[in-house]
Amino acid sequence: MIIALQSLFVLAGIIIFILIAFKMKSDKIKINMPENYQELLEDYVQFYRQLNEADKKIFEKRIEKFLSEVKITGVNAEVEDLDLLLIASGAVIPVFAISDWQYINLQEVLLYPGSFNQDFDQGGYDRNIAGMVGTGAMQHKMILTKWQLRQGFINNQDAHNTAIHEFVHLVDKMDGTFDGVPEIILERKYVKEWKNIMDSTIWQMKTYGSDIDMYGATNHIEFFAVVSEYFFEQPELLKTNHPDIFTMLARIYRTSN
Repeated sequence: MIIALQSLFVLAGIIIFILIAFKMKSDKIKINMPENYQELLEDYVQFYRQLNEADKKIFEKRIEKFLSEVKITGVNAEVEDLDLLLIASGAVIPVFAISDWQYINLQEVLLYPGSFNQDFDQGGYDRNIAGMVGTGAMQHKMILTKWQLRQGFINNQDAHNTAIHEFVHLVDKMDGTFDGVPEIILERKYVKEWKNIMDSTIWQMKTYGSDIDMYGATNHIEFFAVVSEYFFEQPELLKTNHPDIFTMLARIYRTSN
């Protein structure tokens, strides 16, 4: 009787595993990569351009995987091939060195034509939001704006990239706490040091100003996202101006810089 029950439990476990695997497979989004996707990546994505040929292939596979798992929907905006590639690039860049990374806290990216307000309205004079990670009814969704998405990759002279900023927020949330400390990828022994760096830098920003975007002084959450943009957009400049931040972010993102 006990053996029979054990066999039944094993069988039930196998069935559940098959059902879960089937569901995961059925959740995959069928995509066809644009014929000129490599050319578009070379033209628009500086991070990709600087990779060696082997890593470029890995980057391309990671983009394809992301696009097969996350739905991209235009809201009063046409989602073009370039937009798909830039959104996926924004997702891959922060976690490129983490081969098994998956955004389990994201199901859909909504693409708006331009900025919006707290009520998600695309009209009026109070539209000052360029991107957002959803909460509540918008849980597991992200909103990006088409104009800012493209500007983040076209303009390589500043330290801003809205897509990277929002995906860094998702990285931050993966440990269950939205606090600017991505403990899922930051070794525990460095947590206190990182908090101290954030506190001291925010104080300096508020007191003396900074080349770091002042939005980063809002709180730890925005500080982490803002300096991460800086890290990926202007790494040498960040290394020169803020070596302690650069060193910690290199640890967090596991880069060899």
